[in-house]
Amino acid sequence: MTSALAVHGLRKRFGPVEALRGVDLEVGAGELVGLLGPNGAGKSTLVKILVGLVRASDGTAEVNGARAGSSSARAALGYLAELFRFPGWYTADEVLELHQRLAASTGGAAERKRLLELVALDEAADRRVDAMSKGMQQRLGIAQALVGEPRVLLLDEPTSALDPVGRRIVRGLLERLRDRGTSVLLNSHLLSEIELVCDRVAILRGGEVVAAGGPHELAKPRGVELETDLGTHLIEDATREAVPRLVADAVAAGRRVYGVRVLASTLEDVYLEVVGDETT
Repeated sequence: MTSALAVHGLRKRFGPVEALRGVDLEVGAGELVGLLGPNGAGKSTLVKILVGLVRASDGTAEVNGARAGSSSARAALGYLAELFRFPGWYTADEVLELHQRLAASTGGAAERKRLLELVALDEAADRRVDAMSKGMQQRLGIAQALVGEPRVLLLDEPTSALDPVGRRIVRGLLERLRDRGTSVLLNSHLLSEIELVCDRVAILRGGEVVAAGGPHELAKPRGVELETDLGTHLIEDATREAVPRLVADAVAAGRRVYGVRVLASTLEDVYLEVVGDETT
Protein backbone atom coordinates (compact mmCIF):
# COMPACT_ATOMS: atom_id res chain seq x y z
CA MET A 1 0.00 0.00 0.00
CA THR A 2 1.26 3.47 -0.93
CA SER A 3 1.97 5.65 2.09
CA ALA A 4 -0.10 8.79 2.36
CA LEU A 5 3.13 10.69 2.93
CA ALA A 6 6.63 9.34 2.34
CA VAL A 7 10.01 11.03 2.75
CA HIS A 8 13.25 9.15 2.06
CA GLY A 9 16.81 10.44 2.37
CA LEU A 10 15.56 14.02 2.25
CA ARG A 11 18.27 16.68 2.31
CA LYS A 12 18.13 20.43 1.96
CA ARG A 13 21.03 22.86 1.89
CA PHE A 14 20.85 26.62 2.09
CA GLY A 15 24.37 27.57 1.07
CA PRO A 16 26.70 26.11 3.72
CA VAL A 17 23.80 25.28 6.04
CA GLU A 18 22.32 21.79 5.84
CA ALA A 19 18.77 22.14 7.15
CA LEU A 20 17.82 18.50 6.52
CA ARG A 21 20.31 15.64 6.69
CA GLY A 22 18.75 12.54 5.19
CA VAL A 23 15.32 12.52 6.83
CA ASP A 24 13.17 9.38 6.51
CA LEU A 25 9.51 9.64 7.50
CA GLU A 26 6.27 7.93 6.51
CA VAL A 27 2.63 8.53 7.39
CA GLY A 28 0.22 5.69 6.64
CA ALA A 29 -3.42 5.93 5.65
CA GLY A 30 -5.51 7.10 8.58
CA GLU A 31 -2.44 7.68 10.74
CA LEU A 32 -1.77 10.66 12.99
CA VAL A 33 1.94 11.46 13.28
CA GLY A 34 3.35 14.21 15.47
CA LEU A 35 6.41 16.19 14.39
CA LEU A 36 8.50 17.60 17.23
CA GLY A 37 11.78 19.45 17.52
CA PRO A 38 13.38 22.69 18.72
CA ASN A 39 13.65 25.83 16.61
CA GLY A 40 16.07 25.23 13.76
CA ALA A 41 15.57 21.45 13.80
CA GLY A 42 14.29 21.42 10.20
CA LYS A 43 10.54 21.03 10.81
CA SER A 44 9.52 24.10 8.80
CA THR A 45 11.85 23.18 5.93
CA LEU A 46 10.36 19.68 5.81
CA VAL A 47 6.80 21.04 5.73
CA LYS A 48 7.68 23.59 3.02
CA ILE A 49 9.10 20.81 0.85
CA LEU A 50 5.96 18.71 1.32
CA VAL A 51 3.66 21.56 0.25
CA GLY A 52 5.90 22.45 -2.69
CA LEU A 53 7.24 25.80 -1.49
CA VAL A 54 10.85 24.61 -1.28
CA ARG A 55 12.71 22.14 -3.49
CA ALA A 56 14.81 19.42 -1.84
CA SER A 57 18.55 19.20 -2.53
CA ASP A 58 18.44 15.40 -2.49
CA GLY A 59 16.13 12.52 -1.63
CA THR A 60 12.42 12.08 -2.34
CA ALA A 61 9.18 13.42 -0.86
CA GLU A 62 5.79 12.12 -1.96
CA VAL A 63 2.20 12.93 -1.04
CA ASN A 64 -0.34 10.21 -1.85
CA GLY A 65 2.17 8.64 -4.22
CA ALA A 66 2.84 11.86 -6.18
CA ARG A 67 5.96 14.00 -6.09
CA ALA A 68 5.64 16.74 -3.49
CA GLY A 69 4.80 20.04 -5.15
CA SER A 70 3.16 18.45 -8.20
CA SER A 71 -0.47 19.24 -9.04
CA SER A 72 -1.52 15.71 -7.99
CA ALA A 73 0.23 16.08 -4.63
CA ARG A 74 -1.31 19.51 -4.00
CA ALA A 75 -4.78 18.17 -4.82
CA ALA A 76 -4.41 15.49 -2.15
CA LEU A 77 -3.09 17.86 0.49
CA GLY A 78 -4.75 20.16 3.02
CA TYR A 79 -2.52 22.65 4.82
CA LEU A 80 -2.81 25.01 7.77
CA ALA A 81 0.19 27.28 8.24
CA GLU A 82 1.17 28.45 11.72
CA LEU A 83 0.89 32.15 10.80
CA PHE A 84 -2.16 32.27 8.52
CA ARG A 85 -4.30 35.30 7.72
CA PHE A 86 -7.82 35.61 6.35
CA PRO A 87 -9.39 38.86 5.08
CA GLY A 88 -10.95 40.51 8.12
CA TRP A 89 -14.05 41.63 6.21
CA TYR A 90 -14.86 38.09 5.04
CA THR A 91 -17.38 35.96 6.91
CA ALA A 92 -16.53 32.38 7.86
CA ASP A 93 -18.71 31.12 5.01
CA GLU A 94 -17.00 33.44 2.52
CA VAL A 95 -13.54 32.27 3.63
CA LEU A 96 -14.50 28.68 2.89
CA GLU A 97 -16.12 29.65 -0.40
CA LEU A 98 -12.89 31.37 -1.45
CA HIS A 99 -10.86 28.27 -0.64
CA GLN A 100 -13.36 26.09 -2.49
CA ARG A 101 -12.64 28.12 -5.62
CA LEU A 102 -8.88 27.89 -5.02
CA ALA A 103 -9.08 24.12 -4.51
CA ALA A 104 -11.60 23.58 -7.33
CA SER A 105 -13.95 21.94 -4.85
CA THR A 106 -17.49 21.28 -6.01
CA GLY A 107 -18.84 20.75 -2.50
CA GLY A 108 -20.77 24.01 -2.48
CA ALA A 109 -22.82 25.24 0.46
CA ALA A 110 -23.31 21.73 1.83
CA GLU A 111 -19.56 21.25 2.23
CA ARG A 112 -19.14 24.65 3.88
CA LYS A 113 -21.94 23.91 6.34
CA ARG A 114 -20.51 20.49 7.19
CA LEU A 115 -17.00 21.85 7.76
CA LEU A 116 -18.21 24.65 10.02
CA GLU A 117 -20.16 22.09 12.05
CA LEU A 118 -17.04 19.91 12.31
CA VAL A 119 -15.08 22.73 13.96
CA ALA A 120 -18.01 23.95 16.08
CA LEU A 121 -18.48 27.19 14.10
CA ASP A 122 -21.87 26.40 12.57
CA GLU A 123 -23.45 29.34 14.41
CA ALA A 124 -20.72 31.73 13.20
CA ALA A 125 -21.10 31.22 9.44
CA ASP A 126 -22.04 34.89 8.92
CA ARG A 127 -19.59 36.35 11.42
CA ARG A 128 -16.72 38.41 10.01
CA VAL A 129 -13.19 37.21 10.66
CA ASP A 130 -12.17 40.43 12.44
CA ALA A 131 -15.05 39.87 14.90
CA MET A 132 -13.82 36.37 15.79
CA SER A 133 -11.61 35.39 18.69
CA LYS A 134 -8.19 34.00 17.88
CA GLY A 135 -9.40 30.53 18.81
CA MET A 136 -12.35 30.79 16.41
CA GLN A 137 -10.02 31.90 13.63
CA GLN A 138 -7.79 28.91 14.40
CA ARG A 139 -10.73 26.52 14.04
CA LEU A 140 -11.76 28.26 10.81
CA GLY A 141 -8.21 27.65 9.58
CA ILE A 142 -8.61 23.94 10.22
CA ALA A 143 -11.91 23.99 8.33
CA GLN A 144 -10.28 25.58 5.26
CA ALA A 145 -7.58 22.90 5.33
CA LEU A 146 -10.35 20.31 4.94
CA VAL A 147 -11.92 21.90 1.87
CA GLY A 148 -12.11 19.36 -0.95
CA GLU A 149 -11.70 16.35 1.40
CA PRO A 150 -7.89 16.03 1.13
CA ARG A 151 -6.33 12.63 1.81
CA VAL A 152 -3.45 14.17 3.78
CA LEU A 153 -3.41 17.08 6.25
CA LEU A 154 -0.38 19.11 7.29
CA LEU A 155 -1.26 21.09 10.41
CA ASP A 156 1.26 23.54 11.84
CA GLU A 157 0.48 24.38 15.50
CA PRO A 158 -3.31 23.93 15.06
CA THR A 159 -4.11 24.18 18.80
CA SER A 160 -1.66 26.91 19.87
CA ALA A 161 -4.37 29.61 20.16
CA LEU A 162 -7.07 27.40 21.64
CA ASP A 163 -8.36 27.14 25.18
CA PRO A 164 -8.82 23.66 26.75
CA VAL A 165 -12.34 23.33 25.31
CA GLY A 166 -11.11 24.28 21.83
CA ARG A 167 -8.25 21.80 22.08
CA ARG A 168 -10.66 19.05 23.00
CA ILE A 169 -12.82 19.91 19.98
CA VAL A 170 -9.78 19.69 17.69
CA ARG A 171 -8.63 16.40 19.27
CA GLY A 172 -12.06 14.92 18.65
CA LEU A 173 -12.00 16.20 15.07
CA LEU A 174 -8.58 14.67 14.41
CA GLU A 175 -9.75 11.33 15.79
CA ARG A 176 -12.82 11.39 13.52
CA LEU A 177 -10.64 12.21 10.52
CA ARG A 178 -8.36 9.29 11.37
CA ASP A 179 -11.38 6.98 11.53
CA ARG A 180 -12.34 8.17 8.03
CA GLY A 181 -8.86 7.32 6.71
CA THR A 182 -7.44 10.86 6.54
CA SER A 183 -3.72 11.02 7.33
CA VAL A 184 -2.34 13.86 9.45
CA LEU A 185 1.16 15.22 10.06
CA LEU A 186 0.85 17.42 13.12
CA ASN A 187 3.58 19.92 13.95
CA SER A 188 3.19 21.18 17.50
CA HIS A 189 5.11 22.36 20.55
CA LEU A 190 2.33 21.13 22.86
CA LEU A 191 3.76 17.75 23.81
CA SER A 192 0.75 16.85 25.94
CA GLU A 193 -1.53 17.23 22.89
CA ILE A 194 0.79 15.12 20.73
CA GLU A 195 0.88 12.42 23.40
CA LEU A 196 -2.92 12.33 23.65
CA VAL A 197 -3.81 12.14 19.98
CA CYS A 198 -0.91 10.87 17.85
CA ASP A 199 -0.25 7.27 16.83
CA ARG A 200 3.46 7.93 16.27
CA VAL A 201 5.94 10.70 16.93
CA ALA A 202 9.08 11.82 15.08
CA ILE A 203 11.55 14.10 16.87
CA LEU A 204 13.94 16.18 14.74
CA ARG A 205 17.18 17.71 15.90
CA GLY A 206 19.80 19.31 13.67
CA GLY A 207 17.99 18.20 10.51
CA GLU A 208 17.86 14.53 11.53
CA VAL A 209 15.24 12.23 13.04
CA VAL A 210 16.71 11.38 16.45
CA ALA A 211 13.73 9.43 17.83
CA ALA A 212 10.59 7.90 16.32
CA GLY A 213 7.83 5.58 17.42
CA GLY A 214 4.58 5.48 19.35
CA PRO A 215 4.46 7.72 22.43
CA HIS A 216 4.25 4.68 24.69
CA GLU A 217 7.00 2.88 22.76
CA LEU A 218 9.35 5.79 23.33
CA ALA A 219 8.57 5.91 27.04
CA LYS A 220 11.02 4.16 29.37
CA PRO A 221 10.03 2.37 32.61
CA ARG A 222 10.93 4.27 35.79
CA GLY A 223 10.08 1.63 38.36
CA VAL A 224 7.13 0.81 40.60
CA GLU A 225 5.88 2.98 43.44
CA LEU A 226 4.45 0.99 46.34
CA GLU A 227 2.39 2.73 49.04
CA THR A 228 2.12 0.84 52.34
CA ASP A 229 1.57 1.61 56.02
CA LEU A 230 5.29 2.45 56.19
CA GLY A 231 4.98 5.12 53.50
CA THR A 232 5.73 5.27 49.79
CA HIS A 233 8.70 3.37 48.40
CA LEU A 234 10.10 3.41 44.84
CA ILE A 235 11.50 0.15 43.45
CA GLU A 236 13.50 1.65 40.56
CA ASP A 237 14.31 -1.45 38.51
CA ALA A 238 10.83 -3.00 38.77
CA THR A 239 8.45 -3.30 35.80
CA ARG A 240 4.71 -3.82 35.47
CA GLU A 241 5.20 -7.60 35.45
CA ALA A 242 6.76 -7.43 38.92
CA VAL A 243 3.73 -5.81 40.58
CA PRO A 244 1.96 -9.02 41.75
CA ARG A 245 5.18 -10.31 43.36
CA LEU A 246 5.94 -6.97 45.03
CA VAL A 247 2.44 -6.77 46.51
CA ALA A 248 2.56 -10.40 47.66
CA ASP A 249 5.97 -9.87 49.30
CA ALA A 250 4.73 -6.75 51.10
CA VAL A 251 1.63 -8.53 52.41
CA ALA A 252 3.69 -11.56 53.48
CA ALA A 253 5.93 -9.17 55.44
CA GLY A 254 2.91 -7.87 57.33
CA ARG A 255 2.54 -4.61 55.43
CA ARG A 256 -0.78 -3.02 54.45
CA VAL A 257 -0.77 -2.06 50.78
CA TYR A 258 -2.74 1.08 49.88
CA GLY A 259 -1.67 1.64 46.31
CA VAL A 260 0.66 0.71 43.44
CA ARG A 261 1.79 2.89 40.53
CA VAL A 262 3.81 1.75 37.54
CA LEU A 263 5.95 4.71 36.51
CA ALA A 264 7.15 5.50 33.00
CA SER A 265 8.76 8.52 31.38
CA THR A 266 6.44 10.93 29.59
CA LEU A 267 6.85 12.16 26.02
CA GLU A 268 8.25 15.36 27.54
CA ASP A 269 10.93 13.32 29.36
CA VAL A 270 11.85 11.56 26.11
CA TYR A 271 11.92 14.85 24.21
CA LEU A 272 14.19 16.55 26.71
CA GLU A 273 16.50 13.54 26.76
CA VAL A 274 17.08 13.51 22.99
CA VAL A 275 16.95 17.27 22.41
CA GLY A 276 18.78 18.42 25.52
CA ASP A 277 18.46 22.05 26.56
CA GLU A 278 17.71 23.44 23.09
CA THR A 279 14.75 25.81 23.05
CA THR A 280 11.55 24.86 21.28
